[in-house]
Amino acid sequence: MAANQTCNTTALLVIDMQNDFVLSDGSMRVDGGLAIVPNVIKSVDFARQRGFLVIWVVREHDPLGRDVELFRKHLYGDGKPKPTSKGSKGAELVDGLVIKEEDYKVVKTRFSAFFATHLHSVLQGAGIDSLAVVGVQTPNCIRQTVFDAVELDYKSVTVIVDATAAATPDVHAANLYDMRNVGVATLTLEEWCESCF
Repeated sequence: MAANQTCNTTALLVIDMQNDFVLSDGSMRVDGGLAIVPNVIKSVDFARQRGFLVIWVVREHDPLGRDVELFRKHLYGDGKPKPTSKGSKGAELVDGLVIKEEDYKVVKTRFSAFFATHLHSVLQGAGIDSLAVVGVQTPNCIRQTVFDAVELDYKSVTVIVDATAAATPDVHAANLYDMRNVGVATLTLEEWCESCF
C-alpha cells in the first residue's frame, strides 16, 4: 500500500502506550516499549503539525476482570495488581504523551483496535483512508489492528518501525515481515515524515 498520505485523509493510531505496557515496572511490560517513547512523541508532534487526526487506542479493563480475555482472567484474581484497569495508574499514558481536545480516544479490551469498538465508523465519518500506526506490541495489538485495517480496505497502512516495539527485535522484525507481505508499508519515522508531503 502506498505510503504517501495527505493531511485530511490520514490518522495516526497510537496504540497501548500506557504505563503497564511501557514502564520497566509495568505489570504487562513489553521490553522494547520504553525505548520507542521518544519516537512516539515525535510522531504525534509531526502528525499534529501536518493536521492528521491523532487517535489514542488504549486498553482499559473492568477492575474485576469481567471484560478480559479468558487467557488473562487469572491476572485479575484477589490480591493481584489488575493490569490496565480503568482509573489505575497503569492504564494512564506514559509521561510525555497527552491527549489533546482535537484528538480522539478509543478504548479496547482485545488486541485489535477495531474489535468491538467504533473506530472504523469514526474513521469513516472523518473521511480517513490512510493509517499510520505506532505503539506496542508488534505481534499482538499492532499486528491485529493492521491486519483488520487491511481487511477493511484502508488505502494506505503504514507501521512506523522505530516507533513500534515487541519483546525482542527478532519478534518485531518477523511481524514486520508478515505485514509487508500483505501490502503494509514499514517505514522509519524519518521516512514516514518525508512521505507525508
